[in-house]
Amino acid sequence: MQDKLTPEEQKILLRLAREALTLRVRGEKLPPLELTSLPPRLREEGASFVTLTMRGELRGCIGALEAYQPLAQDVRDHAVAAALEDPRFPPVQERELGAIQLEVSRLTRPLPLAYKNADDLLSKLKPHVDGVILRDGFRRATFLPQVWQSLPNAADFLNHLCQKMGLNESAWRTKHLEALTYQVEEFHE
Repeated sequence: MQDKLTPEEQKILLRLAREALTLRVRGEKLPPLELTSLPPRLREEGASFVTLTMRGELRGCIGALEAYQPLAQDVRDHAVAAALEDPRFPPVQERELGAIQLEVSRLTRPLPLAYKNADDLLSKLKPHVDGVILRDGFRRATFLPQVWQSLPNAADFLNHLCQKMGLNESAWRTKHLEALTYQVEEFHE
């Protein structure tokens, strides 16, 4: 990803995410975000995912694939959503806050990936670089590039992505699904 955030901008986003997560898990209201006090790039529209882990295990992950609000607000909103709204997990409890680790992924704009068949799709994916979105009508699923760490084989990666979308794991081999790729700038506490 070009145009990376500075270490200071990354720290600001992590601080905003941590503050929002802590306040909302404690049931407190979030104060309005003072955008004018932030660096210009954090006020620009940006898409992000916020991933929560606890003792190395996933504890929540929510984000947006397309930019629709200032990056700082996006990170803040997704930190809260990852803690309280990820349907795969119960809401984070106050007693867990000290053990939660935050990771922010800032996404590039997803771009369509043209391919002819399953073999061509496999050959065009860049493991450990590309985040992948698969679409089939109204169904859609994505894996961030970090998922390649646990699913380094491209066929396995696509199998699991189809399952996440609610399809048979081999759907990407038998049906022409819409594929898009993106990259991320990932940073964590």
